[in-house]
Amino acid sequence: MKDRAPAIHDMSASEIEALLREWRQPAYRARQIYRQLYAQLAAAPGEMSDLPAALRERLAQEVRFNELELDRVQTGDGGLTRKALFRVNGGPPVEAVLMIYRDRATVCVSTQSGCAMACRFCATGRMGFRLNLTAGQMVEQVLWAAREARAAPAPGKPLLTNVVYMGMGEPFNNYDRWWASVERLHDPEGFNLGARNFTVSTVGIVPGILRLAREKLPVNLALSLHAPDDELRSQLVPVNRKYPVAEVIEAVREYTDKTSRRVSFEYVLLQGVNDQPARAQALARLLKGTATRPGVRLCHVNLIPWNPVPGEPLKPSERQRVLDFQAALERHRIACTVRVQRGVDIAAACGQLAGGVQ
Repeated sequence: MKDRAPAIHDMSASEIEALLREWRQPAYRARQIYRQLYAQLAAAPGEMSDLPAALRERLAQEVRFNELELDRVQTGDGGLTRKALFRVNGGPPVEAVLMIYRDRATVCVSTQSGCAMACRFCATGRMGFRLNLTAGQMVEQVLWAAREARAAPAPGKPLLTNVVYMGMGEPFNNYDRWWASVERLHDPEGFNLGARNFTVSTVGIVPGILRLAREKLPVNLALSLHAPDDELRSQLVPVNRKYPVAEVIEAVREYTDKTSRRVSFEYVLLQGVNDQPARAQALARLLKGTATRPGVRLCHVNLIPWNPVPGEPLKPSERQRVLDFQAALERHRIACTVRVQRGVDIAAACGQLAGGVQ
């Protein structure tokens, strides 16, 4: 029975209402369940104290509540960074990372187990692709983080304020399910997270960028660039051979023109590979544009110190090279920051998620 049962987090409010109608339950019971899931953060029917015992029992028997099985949670940065390892049906790994700050809390969510993009500097890419997650499985990661943030012994105990789809996988290769998770978490009747509190990161899947430009919700876009030219970027990010730099920049420019929203360009700095002054100059020209080729009107560059991946001979850029690269961009009036590293001690930082798979 359970194998054929619906997964509660894959159901919209109207679908839950339709199920309750089949069970001859009043419509307000469906609204109670929806509020329990997304406002009260109930993890199981037994926690839904405003429901009759018989209904809680039936939900437990006929609806699946936890598609992701929590394997373990690791803590770093004095407890302010937490990485959860989940399993899908006891098998493929999925990781999510909660980062707690004084005034906010952000969760980094996976859209796939593993990743097919095979970026050279990324541990997830070494796993290869395992499977696409459902919208409900993405939502479950966010709800786990929201419960953790609520219970965290941090100043002010900030609620979860931001969701970034920057964990395992390429979101635009699982677009429909990813977008369904955004809509579910944005729903004012449920979790009610503002659209501008979502950010999605892509390695440059052009059809996905163009599709996002047409969506109604103003979700933020981050582009993993890492090199300003095709020769180097194809070595670091193999999908560049399909979607070269010029085509990606054109898609991003169309996105900014249609949405008037700023795009973040992510740039992992690798010692002697992509951190030379000439690369900084090339990146500035790419983003600023030329007389014959327009740049990106609204942009910001995130410089990311590389987080080591076991077995990879690359090295992170020395601190002074990072600062010199930043200064070179700023001289061209390109907004640029160096990302603060979080979770390195528990392999939870950018590019380190691998589910314990080496």
